[in-house]
Parts: sequence; structure tokens; C-alpha cells
Amino acid sequence: MLEPILLSLKVAIAAVTVDFFVGLGIARTMARKEFPGRNVVESLIILPMVLPPTVLGYGLLILLGRRGLIGSFLLETFDVQLVFTWWAAVIASAVVSFPLMYQSAKAAFAGVDVSLEAAARTLGAKELRIFLTVTLPLAWPGILAGLVLSFARALGEFGATLMVAGNIPGKTQTIPLAIYFAVESGDTDAARNLVLVITLLSFAAVFWLNWWSRNKLQGWKKGETGHAESEHP
Repeated sequence: MLEPILLSLKVAIAAVTVDFFVGLGIARTMARKEFPGRNVVESLIILPMVLPPTVLGYGLLILLGRRGLIGSFLLETFDVQLVFTWWAAVIASAVVSFPLMYQSAKAAFAGVDVSLEAAARTLGAKELRIFLTVTLPLAWPGILAGLVLSFARALGEFGATLMVAGNIPGKTQTIPLAIYFAVESGDTDAARNLVLVITLLSFAAVFWLNWWSRNKLQGWKKGETGHAESEHP
């Protein structure tokens, strides 16, 4: 029972890492830039949130399979096959959870006061430094929320993973897959234990996020109150 748990954590962490770095760039661009076809692009980004996981899995299978556009290139050029590996599970989880990361990060970047960035520019700061020292810290609460929600979603991904990674014990069998096939084989004890584990993991992630957000908000309120009292003794 330990193998699916460790693999699920490994897949979820890897998927969220991909979502984080890709999502930051895309979210910041979409929050600040206007260009022709913007609505089309954003609709495509959010589409995995509403499509059935099996549809996403089929699309990934077409792309990553031995005869797919990406799969055939990797196989012929590097002799690498992604389908039915844990990397396929990572890709499936990253695609499914990406909209949550994108939406949270986009809202966070949109809420950053651009005048603060402009002030940093007038002081001679480069764009990378402005992003790292001004934009990112101000947007961090929203970005962190996206990370936690993406992690929880990646942890529970089932349909797309089954399509592109299969159910190979010790190799691609994540917790949701192990639960499904345990129930199918009549092993209700294993299924119940795994359901309890993934429920506790997901609950802990969301609980921590709510706790952190509440403490952060209280800290801001105390800071504002203290600042106001110092101005009006």
C-alpha cells in the first residue's frame, strides 16, 4: 500500500513544479497583456478544467503515443517512450491541475499595484529584479493558493493518468488507480485505507492553506492597526 502513496506524492510534486514555472509566466502575461485571440488562448488554458479526464487522456495519448506528434519525435530522436511511464502520469496530472494554478496566479498578478512596479523602474531596477522583489512577493498569497489546490488536484487525478500511464504496480499505479482496482478486485480493506490516506492528505493541504491565509490576513490587519495608531497617538 505504501508504493501508490509515495508515487502519488512524487507525481503530484513534479506536476505542481511544472505548473508553477509554466503557470507564472503565462499568468503574468495574460494578466498584463492584451493581444488578438486572447480569449481563445485563455479558453484553451482553462479547458482541461471542464473536459472529462478521459478526453484529456485520449488527447495526450494521441500526442505522446509511439505514433503521436511528440511521442514519435522523442522515440526516434532520443529513444524515449513516455506512455506507460511515471512521467506520463506527471504530464497528465500537470495538464489537469494547471488551470487551478493559472487562475489563482492570474488573479494574484492582476491584483498587484502596477504603480509600485513603475516606482521600482524609476529607481533603475531591471524587470527581473522588479518581478522577484516587488511583483512576486505581493502576488505570493494567490500563487500559493494555486499551488496547494493544484497539488490536491494532481494527487487525485485518475482518468487521464489511466489513459496515458496505465496501472502498473510500483511504476505508474497512483492512489486513485490503486483504489479503483482494489474495489474492482474486491479488496475493500485496501481501498478503504487508501481512500482514508488521500482524503487526509488533501484535507491537510487545504486546511493548511486556510490556516496560513487567515494568519496572513490577521498579520496584515495588525500591521495596519499599528501603523494607524502610530500616526494618531
